[in-house]
Amino acid sequence: MNRILKTTVLAAAIMSVAGVAQAREQVNITGSSTVYPFSSFVAEEFGATTNYPTPVIEGTGSGGGMRLFCNGVGEGTPDITNSSRRMKVSEFERCEENGVTDITEVFIGSDGIAFAQTADNEPMPVTREQIFLAAAQLVPVDGELVENPYTNWNQIDPSFPDREIVIVGPPTTSGTRDSFDELVMEAASESFPEYGEAYSDLRTDGGWIDGGENDNLIVQRLTQDSTAFGVFGYSFLEENDHVLIGSSIDGVDPTPDTIASEEYPVARTMFFYIKNQHADDVPVMYDYAEMFVSDMMIGEGGLLKDIGLILPTAEALERVQADLADRKQLTVDMLK
Repeated sequence: MNRILKTTVLAAAIMSVAGVAQAREQVNITGSSTVYPFSSFVAEEFGATTNYPTPVIEGTGSGGGMRLFCNGVGEGTPDITNSSRRMKVSEFERCEENGVTDITEVFIGSDGIAFAQTADNEPMPVTREQIFLAAAQLVPVDGELVENPYTNWNQIDPSFPDREIVIVGPPTTSGTRDSFDELVMEAASESFPEYGEAYSDLRTDGGWIDGGENDNLIVQRLTQDSTAFGVFGYSFLEENDHVLIGSSIDGVDPTPDTIASEEYPVARTMFFYIKNQHADDVPVMYDYAEMFVSDMMIGEGGLLKDIGLILPTAEALERVQADLADRKQLTVDMLK
């Protein structure tokens, strides 16, 4: 081998080793505050039982996470984003515009949206229409839409207590907010002929308060204010059932069984999304993802059930594990 060829081979070997050495071993995750407790649990287990560092997780809300995830490929962009709803077509298209063109969608289980208050109060069953009338910016009165005049719950239904309407919920960047808008507000608005189309605008006079992305802060607010109701993921209700009680909605209590069967009218599915274009630079993200969808975590009796996740069926889990193993590529048609 001549000197030039030897030099070329040596340089290539050095570059190859350098490329391997530069592969990042810490996974960067962003997104849903509802999925955060489950993702964090897996991340801690991953850091404790493997030779890799614990993944870094930022709770930005589902919408905020999607924006960061879809900003592009490479350093400074997340490897995975958590979501308490499915990716929107508009988000998928934004990803494509920014060069994020190879994504795998991973379904992890179900959750419900709780409408809850401090356990110091008596239970208060509600319907979606009653929540709507308490929370909407414009409501029907005598056949016309007017600025919401209701200040107390007994004005909506005489059987309710004479109690100020205060609802603390997630901001617009949250997947929980998206689900609340769709499953409660828009669904209930269809019961009122005054609205020509689905309506979900929330009042801005203090009846509805954006509580931030951290659902634990909403929980804390309820323990300090016996007047307020909170809107957040069921897992936070289950975790705090010693201090909070959830309302039945349309006659159905929020329980793991009613959520899994979708009998509970405000049940939704949860996901995380993997940026496959980071595979060469962050191959460890697949090790983390495989632990997340393992039988140990979300199989029958999996560990995440203990912190409120409604686990997928055995059949659904088998599909999820196969899709992850195949790095199944998400398409826009799958989201329609």
